Amino acid sequence: MRELTVHHRDHNHDDNPPDGSNWELLCLYCHDNEHQRRLEVTGGGSSASVGGSVSTYGPFADLKALLSKEQPPK
Repeated sequence: MRELTVHHRDHNHDDNPPDGSNWELLCLYCHDNEHQRRLEVTGGGSSASVGGSVSTYGPFADLKALLSKEQPPK
């Protein structure tokens, strides 16, 4: 579980539909590979050189609140 990370399928961290259809769980290595393939296709540089900033996005920031609202039927 420590090796898993959330990947945005369309590479847009602002696209977070409630059903999670833009997310997939990937191991760290597959996630890095997915981003490397995109950089090769688009001809982009490393993510650190794009805008010179580090991402502070937290994909699970509100997960606990969302889960507590959705109680499964008994």
